[in-house]
Amino acid sequence: MAIRSKSRKKAPVRNASFAVRQLSCGQVMQTPHAMRDTDSMATVLDVITKHDWDHVFIVNAEGVPLGRIHAVDLLKIVAQKSVNRDIAWMHSIPAQQVLTHPPLTVREQTPLLKAGALMLTHDLNQLGVVDDEGALVGVVGHNTVARVLPKFIL
Repeated sequence: MAIRSKSRKKAPVRNASFAVRQLSCGQVMQTPHAMRDTDSMATVLDVITKHDWDHVFIVNAEGVPLGRIHAVDLLKIVAQKSVNRDIAWMHSIPAQQVLTHPPLTVREQTPLLKAGALMLTHDLNQLGVVDDEGALVGVVGHNTVARVLPKFIL
C-alpha cells in the first residue's frame, strides 16, 4: 500500500511538470506599452509620465519592435541637454533616435520557462512577444512568471 501512495504523489508532479513546460508566452502575455517610431521624444516622455510606465516599446508602422525606451534614460537625456532646456528641442527628436535598448523578443509559441531564462540571462524585467510576422502582440515579464508559475508549484 505504501507503494501506491508514492505513485499517486508522483503523478500530479509529473503532470504539473509537463503542463508548465507546455505553457507558451502567447497564452499568458499581457498588453504591451508601445508607441510609434515617428512619435517625438516629448510625446514619449509625456505618455510614460501620464501612465506611470517605466518603459515603452517603439514600433514601426507594421508593429515590429525597434527597441525600448526607459523613463530613466529619457530623464538622463534631458538632464544632459545643457544648451537649451526648453521643451521645443524634444518635439523635433523622433523616438527612434533615442532608443536605449535593443528589442529582445520571443515568439508567441516560445515556452514561458525559456522566456524566464532569457530575462534572467539578460537582466531584463520584460520581453516583447511577437507574432509570426514579427509584430509586437504582447509582453511577458517577471510579474507574468510570478503570477502563473505558482499554480504549477503548489
